[in-house]
Amino acid sequence: MNANLPKDPAMLLSVVNTKLRDYYFSLDDFCQAEDVNEKELKDALSALDYVYNEETNQFE
Repeated sequence: MNANLPKDPAMLLSVVNTKLRDYYFSLDDFCQAEDVNEKELKDALSALDYVYNEETNQFE
């Protein structure tokens, strides 16, 4: 996981969804640009029962 992202899952969710909404067209774009492992990110947010929705480009 990128050291600049919060470790707390709730804070991570907020930061990631904001960045996805404001700067990136897809989760893949976000992960590449922010040097984030997509599986690790999905695993971290699944702790809050959130999954990525491609249609909305958000974790829901």
